[in-house]
Amino acid sequence: MKCIEQCRLKSSACKQKDCRYWINYKKELNCMFESIEKNGPMTLREIAERIGVSYVRIKQIEDKTIKKMKKHIKRYSIYDDKL
Repeated sequence: MKCIEQCRLKSSACKQKDCRYWINYKKELNCMFESIEKNGPMTLREIAERIGVSYVRIKQIEDKTIKKMKKHIKRYSIYDDKL
C-alpha cells in the first residue's frame, strides 16, 4: 500500500519526510500526489507555496526545463524546426 493511501485512511498528514513525494503542506497530507489529485493543474505560485520556495525559483526551474526539452526535441528531430 502506498503511503498516501495509509494517510487517507487515517486522515492524517504524512510523516515520511524521506519520501521523494513529501511536501510540507499539511492541507494536502504532505503529499505531492494528493496535491495533484486534489487540484489538477496549478499555477506556478500555487506550486511555490506547496514546496516552500519562491515563485521566481519555480519560474527559473520551468524555464530551464523548457530549454532542455527544446534542445532534446531539436537534437532528435522529434518535430519540425519551428520551435
